[in-house]
Amino acid sequence: MKNHLDSPPPWDNSQAEMPASTRRRFLQQATSAALLLGTMRRFRAVAAPPGNPVVPAVPITQSLLHGTGGSTPIPSSTLVSRTFSTPRQTTHYIECGPADGPLMIFLHGWPELSLMWRAQVDAFAADGWHCVAPDMRGYGGSSAPAANDAYTHEQIVADMAELHDHLGGKPAVWVGHDWGSVVAGALVAHEPRRSRGVVLISVPYFPNASALPTLVPLVDRTIYPADQYPDGQWDYYRYYNTHFKAAVADLDADKAASLASIFRSGDPASVGRPASNAMVTRQRGRFGTAHHAPPTRPDPALWPPADFDGLVRSFKAHGFRPACAWYLNDTANIAYARKAPNGGRLLQPVLFVNGDYDQMNSINGNRSGDPMRGACPDLTVTSLSGAHWLPLERKAELIQSIRMWLQTKKL
Repeated sequence: MKNHLDSPPPWDNSQAEMPASTRRRFLQQATSAALLLGTMRRFRAVAAPPGNPVVPAVPITQSLLHGTGGSTPIPSSTLVSRTFSTPRQTTHYIECGPADGPLMIFLHGWPELSLMWRAQVDAFAADGWHCVAPDMRGYGGSSAPAANDAYTHEQIVADMAELHDHLGGKPAVWVGHDWGSVVAGALVAHEPRRSRGVVLISVPYFPNASALPTLVPLVDRTIYPADQYPDGQWDYYRYYNTHFKAAVADLDADKAASLASIFRSGDPASVGRPASNAMVTRQRGRFGTAHHAPPTRPDPALWPPADFDGLVRSFKAHGFRPACAWYLNDTANIAYARKAPNGGRLLQPVLFVNGDYDQMNSINGNRSGDPMRGACPDLTVTSLSGAHWLPLERKAELIQSIRMWLQTKKL
């Protein structure tokens, strides 16, 4: 697949990280060139297939997305909104790029929406990829079952497998962020034929499932002493399991303020300090005794205003319960992970994109990445100067990191 970069990247080494100064210089140069070319290319909308009408769940707007510091505009194409249904699930998704192009599927996490991928979908559609980003189960225009045990990894992987079949079933490059990274890893582990490669953003791969029993043993006890923080940064995860209704009620009390408070840019000064998520139980909730988010203005550098409005509308429709129910199925998820062939090893090329300021998931200076390193023999790791919301916070750099990896791996 030819892309905007004609010269080989300055890194081509499995499980290697390029020096920060080299990475920044290269990304600045490559991003400027790539985006300049991108503005001169036409985006093609994909016609709806027979019997599958376009049913928009949220407005698909024409807007300019900005890269780091809001300084690099990324042109927005026309995204096509579709709905696909089977007897077990309805999935809404957005689509862009040539229908005959290689398939790239973007999976969002908590508490996100397909529209969070707008910058990446636009960029890779311009490169010739057939890009698809679904609303995951419980989100947006997709089904939101009432039962908490409807949100197991096995059920959600089945949703994505059905969508993949609907799209023609060609091996795809799967790109996931947060819980979407977990689903992408699980899908490729259980059904490797569906994948040419996988990009995991922010959350590394855990072959025994991303669950409290697999996460807590890896907590960095230099930051989270066990007597003060028994679950480390995963205290909020424990709180979902012990006070689920209260946790959801606090988030639902002011949905727009909750979402605006969650989506904030990273702070380099936070590195090495306990995350606020480690103190949810002692504070009696994410927002303490107030039990609702403080008034917070959304950050337009992360979400374009129209897309953030769509995100808020989707949470007003479903509430936070379906999204938070993803945290309640550890036992089932671990059992499912243990059924994967080859011990859950991912034999395809894997790119992990780490956030340097991510207090929850960074693999820098701790053991959180060890299970992934052991399970992914063709692993490339790179880091970006951001926190957890890299697809929104570091739009242009993330695009270029993925482009370089695709070129290096000849995908």
